[in-house]
Amino acid sequence: MQASSTPPAFHHVALRATDFDRTVKFYTEGLGFRVHFAFAVPGRIDRAAFLDAGDGRYIEIFGTGSTVQSEGRRRQPHEERTEGALLHFCLRVADTEAAYARALAAGAESRVAPRTSVLSQDPLVEVRIAFVTGPDGEVIEFLQSEQM
Repeated sequence: MQASSTPPAFHHVALRATDFDRTVKFYTEGLGFRVHFAFAVPGRIDRAAFLDAGDGRYIEIFGTGSTVQSEGRRRQPHEERTEGALLHFCLRVADTEAAYARALAAGAESRVAPRTSVLSQDPLVEVRIAFVTGPDGEVIEFLQSEQM
């Protein structure tokens, strides 16, 4: 493999599902991803799937019986969710309100309703954003912007 001068590009975010089928349904039926391929590795990964955002970027979903690289330890059923290194992930959307409504209809919980934020005045950078919590406690941001 040769070294490349091309910088790294974002490929995927990996999530451990508390209910694999529910999580796949949320992202496919609720947010419009499609299953790119599903797989398992005997003795290590019980169930997994790459879900395509439509642009060659993915969310990788793992079943509860999978042993995958992560930081920290699994949350016990009686424990509340805690904040980890991943604060949220963001999905670029054409319409923040529509994405937010679609996520809520698919079972997401609202965190921040759609709003416009100015990130910079010079140059002017405005974003239309909203945040939801997905089925496994993941925080998802929807971002609509002409400048970003």
